[in-house]
Amino acid sequence: MSVTSLNRLDLKNMIVAGANELNHHKEAVDAMNVFPVPDGDTGTNMSLTVLAAAKEAEKAKETDGVGEVSALAAGGALRGARGNSGVITSQLFRGFSKGLEGMEEAGVKELAAAMEKGVQTAYKAVMKPKEGTILTVARVCAEAAVQAAEETDEIDVFLKRVIAKGHEILLQTPEMLPVLKQAGVVDAGGRGFLYVLEGALKYLNGEEIAAGPVQSVSSANLSEYAALASVENESITFGYCTEFFINVKKPSEETVLGLQEYLATIGDSIVCVSDDEIIKIHVHTDHPGLAIERALAIGSLSGLKIDNMREQHTNRIDFSAAAPKAVQTEKTAQKPAENQAPKKIGFVAISAGDGLAEIFRNLGVDEVIEGGQTMNPSTEDILNAVEKVNAENVMILPNNKNIILAAEQAVELCEDKKLYVIPSRSVPEGISAMFCYEEDAEAQTLCEQMKEAIASVATATVTYAVRDTSFDGKEIKEGDILGMLNDRIVTISKDVLEGTKELLASALTDESEMVSIYFGAEANSEVTDALVAYVEENYPECEVEVQYGGQPLYFYIISVE
Repeated sequence: MSVTSLNRLDLKNMIVAGANELNHHKEAVDAMNVFPVPDGDTGTNMSLTVLAAAKEAEKAKETDGVGEVSALAAGGALRGARGNSGVITSQLFRGFSKGLEGMEEAGVKELAAAMEKGVQTAYKAVMKPKEGTILTVARVCAEAAVQAAEETDEIDVFLKRVIAKGHEILLQTPEMLPVLKQAGVVDAGGRGFLYVLEGALKYLNGEEIAAGPVQSVSSANLSEYAALASVENESITFGYCTEFFINVKKPSEETVLGLQEYLATIGDSIVCVSDDEIIKIHVHTDHPGLAIERALAIGSLSGLKIDNMREQHTNRIDFSAAAPKAVQTEKTAQKPAENQAPKKIGFVAISAGDGLAEIFRNLGVDEVIEGGQTMNPSTEDILNAVEKVNAENVMILPNNKNIILAAEQAVELCEDKKLYVIPSRSVPEGISAMFCYEEDAEAQTLCEQMKEAIASVATATVTYAVRDTSFDGKEIKEGDILGMLNDRIVTISKDVLEGTKELLASALTDESEMVSIYFGAEANSEVTDALVAYVEENYPECEVEVQYGGQPLYFYIISVE
């Protein structure tokens, strides 16, 4: 008998089934990485985010309706969000829950409206949404849901039509984003989203769910508020990074939209998102006073922070001369965090590889979260690490561009400590930032110095291709050695040594003063020695040092300053 209405148990089981279906296929989604390197993590990030949603949904009481179940799932997704794909997924859950708020049961029309609300919430959270991404797939699915709801009241038929339209638009994503077409893949986030819907449909049809029970996902008592900042790297058109909260009860959509439109007239890089008690504002502008004045007409302000980005961008100092010539990596005994003496400033860093972790600890980092290229920690993971640091001020070093969003959410959710995100996009940037640390430093001054330091570092990495592809006019075969400079493929080779030499030639200039080579778990010692000899012979004015990193998947991570 066809199902025409979902109750608490149905919705909970559909979310669990969707989480398990995505979890079962996460490696396939990971493999859709635009770059053919072995660290694609979209599937992993989305899977852990949806598993966190399912874990919370399972806590629903027998007296709850679909509104309560969806709210629990949204809260779990928020706390468990990992990476950009996970954060956007959490926003889809958040809007979906608002669409079902207060409902006991839901039919196709209610589900369609909730899907529309989810898409609206996700699009509003991203200031510059790009078509050809998970947002496009979710939008087309919501449009198909509205149409299907007019034609059938059977939820399984409804979902089949939604999923079919989703696959149609997914196949078109390479035409919308040239980078997907070059790589020969469809959008990974969109495919992950469809796996969630397919799992939900399998539950309704009584089909076997591929994955096992929902995995254990840690949780914490966090605020329900989070802001999604999707700000691309841009030239500094406007000088002041201005951030604050507007304290206002249940702000209307018109208020938020009007404020967002106004901010667009005085700046860029805008984030303007709201919850039931607050509006979060982030804007780059030459006139922060105008933004503040407009906000004061809405409510009281808190968390005000204004940074002069031009000053930070131009006042760069050379840390290579002051940096230690070698970083000791011997194992040292670590006191439990809760037993450490109070510090003025503490540090949390994300890193993969035991050698890199030890380097960060020796530079003064209190808590190192295992993660990075292959595993992005969640906002909750970062908050848990912050809690262990016995300091009122804590600097967070993401060391990966896909972790910065989660770190920024941690700043908004932490209530008892002042957090600073140093937007390091690589391990070398994080290490360079830590060279700035002095025990008597003021937190805000140190934060500015660290941001300046990371701007002077070039990061080169050596890995291998996981599939045949053509990218940016280059033919790549599975197993080829890829040299990347600041996330751009610049060399393709059949040999690690020759490929790394070519990469070094691209990365080094006459002004380069220091090369630091961190060798990974799969690096060959003879190759490493040959690389040192190559630098010393061809760049005699450039000092070279070698450190054990132990990182997976990457033969070498190289810092050039």
